[in-house]
Amino acid sequence: MKLSVQNNTYTYENAVSLSDVAKKSNAKDYLAATVNGRLRELSFIVTKDAEVEFLSYNNPDAIRIYESTLRYVIAMAVKNLYPEAKLRFNYSISRSILAVMDEFKGTLDVATVENIKNEVARLIAADLKITRKRVSIGEATKLYTELGMIEKVAILKYREEDYVNLYQCEKYINYMFGYMLPSTGFLKNYTLFLYHPGFIIQYPRAEYNGEIPQFKDEPRFGLALKEAAKWGRIIQGNTIPKINEYAKDYQSAVDFVNMCETKHNHQLSELGDLIQSNMDNIRLIAIAGPSSSGKTTFSNRLRVELMTRGYKPVMISIDDYYNPKHLAPRNDDGSPDLEHVDALDVELFNHDMSKLVQGQRVTLPRFNFKTGTREQGRSVSLTEDTPIIIEGIHALNEKLTRSIPKHQKFNIYIAPQTQLHIDDHNPISITELRLLRRIVRDQKYRNSSAIDTMDMWPSVRRGEFKWIYPTQKEANYVFNSELTYEFAVLKKHAVTQLLAIPRDNRHYITANRLLKFLKYFSNIDDDIVPCNSLLREFIGGSSFHH
Repeated sequence: MKLSVQNNTYTYENAVSLSDVAKKSNAKDYLAATVNGRLRELSFIVTKDAEVEFLSYNNPDAIRIYESTLRYVIAMAVKNLYPEAKLRFNYSISRSILAVMDEFKGTLDVATVENIKNEVARLIAADLKITRKRVSIGEATKLYTELGMIEKVAILKYREEDYVNLYQCEKYINYMFGYMLPSTGFLKNYTLFLYHPGFIIQYPRAEYNGEIPQFKDEPRFGLALKEAAKWGRIIQGNTIPKINEYAKDYQSAVDFVNMCETKHNHQLSELGDLIQSNMDNIRLIAIAGPSSSGKTTFSNRLRVELMTRGYKPVMISIDDYYNPKHLAPRNDDGSPDLEHVDALDVELFNHDMSKLVQGQRVTLPRFNFKTGTREQGRSVSLTEDTPIIIEGIHALNEKLTRSIPKHQKFNIYIAPQTQLHIDDHNPISITELRLLRRIVRDQKYRNSSAIDTMDMWPSVRRGEFKWIYPTQKEANYVFNSELTYEFAVLKKHAVTQLLAIPRDNRHYITANRLLKFLKYFSNIDDDIVPCNSLLREFIGGSSFHH
């Protein structure tokens, strides 16, 4: 058997584990591998000729395996120390995980967290083997019931396969809906500290080349996530089985959709109150957020909200201020960096905004994306009841709007802030939701395949880390654009595209990961999604989209 590993070829007489291959090839800091393009655990046994590539801390798929294993070991430590407690993991601020202990009889304080840290350290130092075992759905149901993992029993009803994979370490058994490291000793870097109402877990991030980013407390976003968790409890819709209960019949689904839409209405009303209370000062309302947050629909709905209060907002597109491509800053490979703030004519934008705020009439530019040049656009002027609304990647960047005093600006950050779970130990990533939204939208409006969207996604994410996340602290308000029912609607649009990605494609790993959790959702029909819903921006049929 010949294995090609990082441009070297190794010959084996018998089947061999990836761990042993890594040792022979001197692969360093490995966490997982691809075998002929398929993501595999290090415990995977190779039985035939293959191309093997080992993945380390700078690879997002490898880091997901690291994170799954870390959650597993922390859950094991808590079970060992406090068997009565129900542990729940939530994705949280500053790219961390917040662990909350329900039904805990003690006090979650510094000493408790220190006990958990010590137990985690003990389990890791012992380098305990983690073994995967396949059991029938019936066996898994019996086992989870005996262990009191009722939320895991609930999700098994929606599993298409008649088996489930479990992972065992000593006597502890659990399943984290993802691949695992072969032993606890691989977990070399993590941080745990008390953070009400639980404790924060930090782990290496691929975008930081395997380092743990500095923790930045973000009160506005912490509050948004707290509200999201509260919302999930109110509507009994914070896990997939609970969402699927709503999808069982048409009337329940209609009620569920309208409850979620009403949450957006309440946020818009709250925003309207805040803006109205300071409208004597506010001249510019700036809206920014990462890709597929729903900025366009939100901007229109905010415009309508303000119109109901007697104002006449004017929407100005930042995109109309693009410079021609040849003037754009360059990426390392020499291509134009169109996500850079200086890809825009910042001076002209500031000049025009300043004149408008001073009450002068301005002829705005209009960017012709077919010719790549700016043309003359409409002429506008402001009155006392005419605030400007802008939205885009750089809307909260002070450089873009420096000519307008801060007290005359109201900054809004929009992003989906979900606290949705497969089960208590397996939160669903907000980034995965945005990627699914974009896959569906790009196919609908841009005739782009899922492969095309995934090709662009790393560049989109780099732009977010560079231009959006550093400016989010400027926000006066965080709008949570998540709709708890949306996975059940997006599923049918996304699954067809994801299944079309061939096994030998570089994005098959991502497609397979998305399909694995989408399959648990029951469908909700498009026809009960309101025409002004933010979700319509992605699935089509929006009353704001021409």
